Amino acid sequence: MSTIPLTKRGAENLKEELHRLKTIDRPAVIIAIAEARAHGDLSENAEYDAAKEKQGFIEGRIADLESKLSAAQIIDPSVLDADGRVVFASTVELEDLENGGTVNYQIVGDDEADIEQGKISVSSPVARALIGKYAGDVAEVQAPSGIHQYEIINVRYI
Repeated sequence: MSTIPLTKRGAENLKEELHRLKTIDRPAVIIAIAEARAHGDLSENAEYDAAKEKQGFIEGRIADLESKLSAAQIIDPSVLDADGRVVFASTVELEDLENGGTVNYQIVGDDEADIEQGKISVSSPVARALIGKYAGDVAEVQAPSGIHQYEIINVRYI
C-alpha cells in the first residue's frame, strides 16, 4: 500500500470526521433504521430504504477514512527544512506574470484541497509545476486556456 501525504491539520480534520461518523452519525442511523423497521412492511418503506442507504454511505466513508489514515504520511509544515524550496505542505506566494495579481497557495493532499481556502492538491498541475522550485523561479503551468507563468515570490513553511 502506498502512503498518502497529509498535512498535520488535514490528518486532524480526517480524524475529527471519523470520530463524528462513529459516535454521532452511525448511532443516529441505527436508531432511524430501528424506527423505520417498527413501521411494518419493509418492502414499501421509503424511510427504511433511505436509512439503509445512509448507513451504507456512513460505513463506506468510515472504511475510507480508516484506510487513508492508516496509510497516511503526516507532514508538519512548521518543522520542514527545505532551504526555501517548494515542497509538500509549504505555502507559496505567486505572482501571475500576465496580470500581476498575487495568490497564496498551500500544497496539500488530495483530500485536503480547497481552492477557496488557498489549499491546492499536490497532484494539481499548479502544484506539480511548483514542486522543487525556489523563490524567484518562474513556473509554467499548462491550463486549458493555455500556458500560465507564475513567479514564486515567497516560500513559507507554516
